[in-house]
Amino acid sequence: MTDTSANLAAENPLLARHGEALDLFTERVHAVRPDQWDAPTPCTEWTVRDLVNHLAVEQMWVPALLREGASAGGESDVLSGDQLGEDPVATWDAAAAVARTAFQEPGALERTVALSYGASPATEYCAQMTADATVHAWDLSRAIGADERLPKPLVDFSVREVAPYAADLEKSGLFAAPVDPPPNADAQTKLLALLGRET
Repeated sequence: MTDTSANLAAENPLLARHGEALDLFTERVHAVRPDQWDAPTPCTEWTVRDLVNHLAVEQMWVPALLREGASAGGESDVLSGDQLGEDPVATWDAAAAVARTAFQEPGALERTVALSYGASPATEYCAQMTADATVHAWDLSRAIGADERLPKPLVDFSVREVAPYAADLEKSGLFAAPVDPPPNADAQTKLLALLGRET
């Protein structure tokens, strides 16, 4: 993180959490061994490569949505399919960098973006992206045998973000139905259960 990024994060808790989520997922992407890209993940029918591609494409959309008023629903075929190319790690790094920069631009969080389900404040978009990267970092960790513990600030943020609409996420096709967490579950386990993950 640059000094400028650090200053922006200190001034805006949402940008701080967003940057932390990107850093966490980036760390996991860099831990993927060459023989693990085709490994299964907790996401049904997604390999490690599919999962990283999904997150990378999400980041690639950020500049167009924030700066150009593009619609994720209208031209999503532009970034359909596998975008990772021959160097998935470098592709992820570049995608994360452009997303981070776009969200940190002056006034970016004051805009409205056109998502697949309609207009949304950029703050809500950023919060959703933060929670998504956090939970998918756990998916990737489990798939490659990395540390599955998520930072508490990101867990707490994601629970607050996801809880109000968790029951509707199954309809998106990107998440399984919520499951009941075990008795005395910690915050991370409860978060994962909200999104259909059994730990």
